[in-house]
Amino acid sequence: MKTVKVTLNSIDKVKNFVNAISKFDSDFDLVSGRYVIDAKSIMGIFSLDLSKPIELTVHDDNAFNEVAGTLKEFIVE
Repeated sequence: MKTVKVTLNSIDKVKNFVNAISKFDSDFDLVSGRYVIDAKSIMGIFSLDLSKPIELTVHDDNAFNEVAGTLKEFIVE
């Protein structure tokens, strides 16, 4: 399990993020404070505070590099 921070501060970014992450079979969670939601759920993402970076948890270590490459435009250092 690996974690990176992502920023999803616009409707288009959320839509593009969900489209990109839905191509993977692995499980992904977004964590914001005490809330944990499925990263493939567009409705769930909109329930979070999107003004700050959110933690993306990738549950498949083997797929992490491919996922990170696909989502590089959303990842914040």
